[in-house]
Amino acid sequence: MLTVIFVLLADVLIFVPSLARYRADFLLERLRQAQIAVLTQLASDSGVSPELEAELLANAGVYNVVLRRDDIRQLVLSSPVPEPVHADYDLRLSGPWELIRDALATLFDSEHRVVRVIGSPVQEGGQLIEITMPQEPLRKAMLLYAWRLLLFSALISAVMAVLLFLAAQRLIVHPIRRVVLHMKAYAEAPEDARTVIEPSARVEELREAEEMLASMQRQLTGALKQRERLAQLGGAVAKISHDLRNILTTAQLFADRIEGSADPVVARSAPKLVNSISRAVSLCEATLTFGKAEEAPPQLTRFPLAVLVNEVIEGEGLSSGEELQPTALVTSLTDIAPNLSLRADREQLYRVISNLIRNARQAIEATGQAGTIEISAGESDSEWWIRVGDTGPGLPPKAREHLFAAFQGGVRKGGTGLGLAISSELVRGHGGRIELLHSDSEGTEFMIHLPKVALVVDPQQME
Repeated sequence: MLTVIFVLLADVLIFVPSLARYRADFLLERLRQAQIAVLTQLASDSGVSPELEAELLANAGVYNVVLRRDDIRQLVLSSPVPEPVHADYDLRLSGPWELIRDALATLFDSEHRVVRVIGSPVQEGGQLIEITMPQEPLRKAMLLYAWRLLLFSALISAVMAVLLFLAAQRLIVHPIRRVVLHMKAYAEAPEDARTVIEPSARVEELREAEEMLASMQRQLTGALKQRERLAQLGGAVAKISHDLRNILTTAQLFADRIEGSADPVVARSAPKLVNSISRAVSLCEATLTFGKAEEAPPQLTRFPLAVLVNEVIEGEGLSSGEELQPTALVTSLTDIAPNLSLRADREQLYRVISNLIRNARQAIEATGQAGTIEISAGESDSEWWIRVGDTGPGLPPKAREHLFAAFQGGVRKGGTGLGLAISSELVRGHGGRIELLHSDSEGTEFMIHLPKVALVVDPQQME
């Protein structure tokens, strides 16, 4: 239907000029026939009889004929004119727009008119020739021509519509229907990689859409498989954590007894052992809630940061700059004011700093060369900041792209990539953020920002 309409609209642009040209040709033909009749009259010395004159005018389809020769205007053939002349048309001076205007005026004028037509004689038979003729035969001929032109245009439109319909079915409709069927099949079994569409459309835009759909389906299938594996892994970890918590609880009871030992060395080591076991129990309990995809809200307290950092360094078994061991591969340097206190969840911040220091230590140890981990901290009017830097080999580009994404930002072989993801989540729970300042061949440096205004984010809203 649209094709037919568009072709007919195009035909209008052709129809009107064609109709104007047909009218001009019709009038020129009448002028030629009238000139032939005039030549018959002029060829006779005594003139023609009234009967022959009437026959000549009837064959030419005119009422009278005027010929101008040698600047003399002569009425050569004449007959009674039934009514006054309605309009004059000089074909010598008519341009395209005048011909179109006169053609439309003639086509829509149903009255019986008499018109005068002026033109140039053929074969230099004079200066001009002028005829007076009825308009009705011209209008009937134009209507018949217009009707034939419309029928021919409609036929062409119908043929073009069928061809375009078949082409659209072949190039557009069938590929779209194929995409819809693939989408339905994929929706029924998104885990089945065989339902991913194979791009085959010939139209460039449809092929691009199929390629984008195939890419999206592959990503979704991979994500669903990874989610299934993570769900299975989460169930297994939850079971292990449950049993490990029970074992650590028993160990905690024995550690409490050791704390009362008379041996001074044991008495000094027992609190650290108790704290380590307590953190392990808390971590197991937190793992059991991992299935709910949430961390406990931070319990904000004020504490000195330097003491916490020293506990992390001792827990990681690092040598400080003041107590450098000859065989130590990784050393630590701290630049934290003793009186710097901040307000945060002490255990969660311990986990964050411990993850960063542990990653830095493992990165340096992997090189087999000595290195240093630097921890510094400070504050401004609006926040506390903690820097953790190392002299390791830096992070590879692939790790930097998914640095804080679980199971995707791991660098070390055997690593899970959970450390930074958990650390980022814990810092966001405080309303802060953790960012990578730089990572290159000279080392890696992270910065933790903790706002001084308490802004605790609901972990369920951090997704």
